[in-house]
Amino acid sequence: MHERDDVVRILEENGIDFFSETHKAVFSIQELEEAGVENSGRIAKNLFLRDDKKRGYYLVSLRNDRIADLKALRRMIGSRPLSFASEDDLRSILQLGKGEVTPFGLLNDSEHRVVFILDSFFSGGLIGVHPNVNTETVFLSSGDLLSILQGYGTECSVIAFDTDR
Repeated sequence: MHERDDVVRILEENGIDFFSETHKAVFSIQELEEAGVENSGRIAKNLFLRDDKKRGYYLVSLRNDRIADLKALRRMIGSRPLSFASEDDLRSILQLGKGEVTPFGLLNDSEHRVVFILDSFFSGGLIGVHPNVNTETVFLSSGDLLSILQGYGTECSVIAFDTDR
């Protein structure tokens, strides 16, 4: 299992520029904003989704003020109907708990079952995500994040979401 120190080691070994900020444990974007984390506009809202047959799993990193329109997302990615994955799925596939959903959890997906979907809002800029623990936020370039995940074998897509949401 890749934990916080493993994530930092991977970033350092790959020569990736990043910085982090520690904070109290947070379980939502609202709690993170209340914790006063700097660059909060670059912190991603992360959703762990599954299709209705539990065959397709998706980790979606959205701009944090977007509302997740699962029907629209389904059309964009051509999937079966989507819903939020269970805490059991989160624990068994990504080895994460509630409030810890992060793209770095994909490093724990040894079977590469989960597709990563990144909001194009982050393209070419910083993204803030947990390093597999919800008491810290790591900021790095979205390109570096995609590079790490793709290098691990994760299928990744960048999607332009509706700017009104």
